[in-house]
Amino acid sequence: TSSRPINQNGDKDWETGSSGTSPAPEYTGPKLFKEPSLKSNKFIIHNALSRCCLAGKVNETQKNKIVEEMEKSSANHFLILFRDANCQFRGVYTMNPDTQELVRLAGVGPRSVSSGQVEAIFKYSSDRKQFSTIPSKTMGMSVDAFTIPSQLWQGGATHPERGNGGVSF
Repeated sequence: TSSRPINQNGDKDWETGSSGTSPAPEYTGPKLFKEPSLKSNKFIIHNALSRCCLAGKVNETQKNKIVEEMEKSSANHFLILFRDANCQFRGVYTMNPDTQELVRLAGVGPRSVSSGQVEAIFKYSSDRKQFSTIPSKTMGMSVDAFTIPSQLWQGGATHPERGNGGVSF
């Protein structure tokens, strides 16, 4: 006779007994569960540069340099700096999620911009291949581009004696 407990129906009691077979072998196939990672907009920004901001042969060298800088960066969130609301490309920035500070990765513009200095924010639509204004001032992961007030474009080099509103070029 078996030493395994049997319930009234003659079935094995799964709570206290064991089936006598070894446990399932360790799964060695492909990992189906991927560790959660911070969402990245690198692909979206790459598309925006290729199809909108720096489209065409004339911009290929500049676009390739910027894409190369993005690939080297460990950042997950990239933002395009526009000269103004006409969406004229100036540079690519990364955002520090803790400080909300934007730091220039490539292109021209201030070396760093605080989120308080951002004038307008934009979202890129891959379908329409264009940017649209987001009616908000909150810098989040859904933001793909931004503008700064025109006075921050004045000068170029930092002149501490004149002051530049805390922007460093």
